[in-house]
Amino acid sequence: MQQIMATRVLSSLRSVSSPSASPSIGLYCRWIRSISGISASSAAETEPVTPPVQIDHTQLLIDGNFVDAASGKTFPTFDPRTGEVIANVAEGDSEDVDRAVFVARQAFDEGPWPKMTAYERSRILFRFADLLEKHNDEVAAIETWDSGKPYEQAANHEIPMVARVFRYYAGWADKIHGLTVPADGPHHVQTLHEPIGVTGQIVPWNFPLLIYSWKVAPALACGNTVVLKTAEQTPLSALIVSKLLLEAGLPPGVLNIISGFGPTAGAALCSHMNVDKIAFTGSTGTGKIVLGLSAQSNLKPVTLELGGKSPFIVCRDADIDVAVEAAHSALFFNQGQCCCAGSRTFVHESIYDEFVEKSKARALKRVVGDPFRSGVDQGPQIDSVQFEKILKYIRSGIENGAKLESGGERFGSKGYYIQPTVFSNVQDNMLIARDEIFGPVQTILKFRDIEEVIHRANSTSYGLAAGVFTKSIDTANTLMRALRVGTVWINCYDVFDAAIPFGGYKMSGQGRVRGVYGLSSYLQVKAAVTPLRNPAWL
Repeated sequence: MQQIMATRVLSSLRSVSSPSASPSIGLYCRWIRSISGISASSAAETEPVTPPVQIDHTQLLIDGNFVDAASGKTFPTFDPRTGEVIANVAEGDSEDVDRAVFVARQAFDEGPWPKMTAYERSRILFRFADLLEKHNDEVAAIETWDSGKPYEQAANHEIPMVARVFRYYAGWADKIHGLTVPADGPHHVQTLHEPIGVTGQIVPWNFPLLIYSWKVAPALACGNTVVLKTAEQTPLSALIVSKLLLEAGLPPGVLNIISGFGPTAGAALCSHMNVDKIAFTGSTGTGKIVLGLSAQSNLKPVTLELGGKSPFIVCRDADIDVAVEAAHSALFFNQGQCCCAGSRTFVHESIYDEFVEKSKARALKRVVGDPFRSGVDQGPQIDSVQFEKILKYIRSGIENGAKLESGGERFGSKGYYIQPTVFSNVQDNMLIARDEIFGPVQTILKFRDIEEVIHRANSTSYGLAAGVFTKSIDTANTLMRALRVGTVWINCYDVFDAAIPFGGYKMSGQGRVRGVYGLSSYLQVKAAVTPLRNPAWL
């Protein structure tokens, strides 16, 4: 199995890179071959793989240059596989945010980017996507090293999707336009869609580059400038990718990257009077703070993509084997660190016991280990804080009477690995059924009929996503319309595409990212009214 997985990875890498395009591809291929024979199931118990990449950029990116923080401070970013330091990164604070916003404002008010033809902006974004594909393996290795996600997931799916998102919005750049509006009188009326200005963006640690693309690509396509704060847990990949954007022709000052912490750099960005818009992805609690700071400063508009406790509903007529596999992936993907994870698995009582047994068996087959090893499904959690939080929720589930079917403990003795955990007999009032755990903990609940499950699924402050598994079109349509969520997946889950909008109801956020809907929050609409000289023409 290991050799088969290695062959698949090598084939995929060749499909996005070539030796002439990327000098390091031969190294990556030899490296994967060298580790493909090692048992992935024991990876966390062995010495961790040495990543085949070096960290070249740890400073802030301001005005097209990598610079130290004004204070000279740095902070460590840690390898979640071991808890050891990867690198020390410049720690930006309010003074650095001021510097970045100043140059972003200059770049917007006086620079070429907003005045450039939309076609030329699109060409730069297309060139960047090409460069990213050439450096796919290097970027994926940095993303894995910093976040703990499986390398195969990053290299074969996430980084290619980042390139796809930039290509999608590059295609939109010269298709953004207003309307001609009929008016009751002798006037010519048109609307203009104009860039909003300096945009502040804050990305999370679970999908650092993918969500980077969801924010940066539409902002740039519309002609805005950007000051982006990375998550303190995963600051590295945004720096190398932003360097590639500069190589593609992005003018200095258009994109600026601040590494730092929420209470200092993040708060300064949200409350800055010269920032025209904030886009934030993260927890609901932090989202409230972001919204408050933005409102207290200059009432800047805010887009929020926040937490979730998404229902995954398995009806009595569902294909059980397909539903078990989909529910497993919906929860355990990315170590369970996914805002739209199917974290409340509702199963009809007539198939509940069979579903639980098969879900337990599937979880026991999940391969946990060093994310750089071929065939590994699940790497470590992001850090010690998240690791301890998840274990605390597992203990609460046991104490509250849920039945622990599998897992429940740390995996190995080094790093932040947790066994794939499955609970049955879960009740709605338990913490593990109410709170966003953000970890590899599947909770399986029982329901009797559609009306009941609709009520229970909607009885949460969240409303990000849902999954529905049924063979009945009537049942699918009923649930699709009744569930108060931003995305409903029918007989599938976690289907993402650059064109599909994403966002939540209720406390899962406001606004949408991706697709044509992702453009609207980066544009202002201006009405222009001109009198007609000869009303008789009307």
